[in-house]
Amino acid sequence: MQVPLQITFRNMDASEALEAEIHKRIDKLAKKYEQLVSCRIVVEAPQQHRRKGGLYKIRIDMTCPEGKVAVNREPPVEHHAHEDVYVALRDAINAAERQLDAYTERRKGHVKVHEEPPAGRITFLSPMENYGRITTVDGREIYFHRNSVLHENFDTLTINAPVTFHEEEGEHGPQASTVKIEK
Repeated sequence: MQVPLQITFRNMDASEALEAEIHKRIDKLAKKYEQLVSCRIVVEAPQQHRRKGGLYKIRIDMTCPEGKVAVNREPPVEHHAHEDVYVALRDAINAAERQLDAYTERRKGHVKVHEEPPAGRITFLSPMENYGRITTVDGREIYFHRNSVLHENFDTLTINAPVTFHEEEGEHGPQASTVKIEK
């Protein structure tokens, strides 16, 4: 890191053991994520009048070359594990690591792309036998069963109705699952 780690304690005295643990964990992150420029951590103890049973809050602000990563671990009240400052710290560091992983993937251009499901038109229906056929844009015929139509809309299907679907291999060739009527 280019800027030294900054640690702030609120509603509590500084602890050498806790500072050493923070340094150890952040140094490990800094080795894994060399693009880290700076890191600031705020450890907030519960208010004095509610000290017993209160939950620690951890805030981590990190700066990277192309933006910031922030973690604000304010656990739900029923999350009693955060009565221990070390558990709260561990969870906050883990959340920061997940965000840094996502930042690194975005920076490398490795972003998940969702393919559009195949499309076609209903070209044959056999309501008595509970199936039909879809003709795809490239001219292939795909079988589908009544149970594959989403929202139980089989009875409302008509010939030439546009649909999208997921294709899988069936016993007798390609078949469609999750058939969705397009509007």
